[in-house]
Amino acid sequence: MVEYRVAEGRATLTIDDPERRNPMSAATMDSLAEMTRAAIDDPAVRVLVYTGAGDKAFSAGGDLSSGFVDDPIGLHRRRGALADLFRIMRSGGKPTVARVNGHALAGGFGLAVACDITICVEDAKLGTTEINVGLWPMMISAVLGTAMPPKAALELMMTGRIITPHEALALGAVSRVVPRDQLDAAVDETVTSLIAKSAVTLALGRDAFYAARDLGFDAALDRLQAGLTAVSLTEDSREGVLAFVERREPRWSHH
Repeated sequence: MVEYRVAEGRATLTIDDPERRNPMSAATMDSLAEMTRAAIDDPAVRVLVYTGAGDKAFSAGGDLSSGFVDDPIGLHRRRGALADLFRIMRSGGKPTVARVNGHALAGGFGLAVACDITICVEDAKLGTTEINVGLWPMMISAVLGTAMPPKAALELMMTGRIITPHEALALGAVSRVVPRDQLDAAVDETVTSLIAKSAVTLALGRDAFYAARDLGFDAALDRLQAGLTAVSLTEDSREGVLAFVERREPRWSHH
């Protein structure tokens, strides 16, 4: 269902059901949440990478064959699995990268956009298709409404229109679009770059970035000012400045 692998500072979480285009059932989302927690708690993991098995789909979204609407009230808490995953990803303090190897639709599109950095093959199809089956992309609205211009996000959710990765890039939903044969190199380059940075500075800066987005202008500036002070108190900030003055590469302690 979900494959979990850790190597060289990277945890890779792969939705592994390529024949069905890697659907996100409640069980799959529970597994993603559990493995995300494990990666966050593992000091050997510096970066989390989410992807799908095969070369056709990152994820085609929710598993509608699993009784999704059979018990609307009784399954209410299970439907919160994706929201729980988003909360864990956002609050975990470690960078997340989406390796979008194919189509990312509905909840799969939401998961891709929820990552800090989203690298997508140029021949993928993207979009929020829930409206076409009488559903609405509720949980991923919280992600898309901040990553993209609100009117653009709403238009996609209301129409179910499929977009290209290049349009998604222009809207801010993805970070990079690459040819398929360059996907792994682009992901490796990004992960290597993140691992080379101070883990404590990345965590504090990432937390401050997301916190400021949810605040008004003045409150955001106050939060960011406090964040800058927190970063300046770290050992890595002192080491980074000293290394700059001494014209050498910093030796991060990640504290």
